[in-house]
Amino acid sequence: MASYAAGIDTDPRRLAGVSERRAALTALTRKYGETIDEVLAWAEQGSKRLLDLDQTDDRVAALRARRSALRSALVDTGTALSKLRTKVATELAETVTDELTKLSMPHARLQIVVTQTEVDAPADPEVVGTPLAVGKRWLRIGSHGLDDVDLQLAANTGSEPRPLAKGASGGELSRVMLALEVALAGTSPVPTFVFDEVDAGVGGKAAVEIGRRLAALARSAQVLVVTHLPQVAAFADRHVVVAKSSDGTVTTSGLTVLGADDRVRELSRMLAGMEESDTALAHARELLEVAQNDRA
Repeated sequence: MASYAAGIDTDPRRLAGVSERRAALTALTRKYGETIDEVLAWAEQGSKRLLDLDQTDDRVAALRARRSALRSALVDTGTALSKLRTKVATELAETVTDELTKLSMPHARLQIVVTQTEVDAPADPEVVGTPLAVGKRWLRIGSHGLDDVDLQLAANTGSEPRPLAKGASGGELSRVMLALEVALAGTSPVPTFVFDEVDAGVGGKAAVEIGRRLAALARSAQVLVVTHLPQVAAFADRHVVVAKSSDGTVTTSGLTVLGADDRVRELSRMLAGMEESDTALAHARELLEVAQNDRA
């Protein structure tokens, strides 16, 4: 081995150069990519970026012109959208008010108020995120445009409309939401609605109307309803009973999907508390028949 090594012609300067090259490549892959190919790709992108930076003045001027055009387009689009919102808000409020009348809220009145937030003129209108100049006003703009939309409810005769979050009870909120969804049926992307106590404080004819409108909403979305009213339950495509059971130690709750005969008995129990009464059973069958005919 010593003799073989002595016969090899070595160049210390070449070896030092190769070692330095390997160290440089290792540093590059540590900083700019895991492989040499990735380092080369980064270098190409950096060259393009450097050319862009060398043309900074022209690039800035082009970007400013584009920003100005986009802000003008925002003003035009936002103004058109605001006009359309104001028009549609009146129509939707009237439709929802009519629905509320049928949902045992005969004196309720819904208003949809479209407003805009005016602010002081910014010190530098060119700063990103500043408000828009619309005519002689500076208006705040958000992801939904120039407008703030507020739903207000006057639940009783003589009362002033108040924001839903402040002036509506739980049952009123549920019915307003139901009225809105029925009015907007087919336009909402929400796949499932859950209503709890939407029929609170109502009965008789109003309960039938609530059931009818829930069934109408169910044509375009899945609707889950918790109810104690047979008039509402009769309109369901599927009737599920929640029952508690106990073994003396642990209490559990379970769900049972009712068949046709069991459903008649359950509705008669909900109607009169007597699932074996012939009169209650006949009334339950009549209620189911009315609901089924209405859905058809």
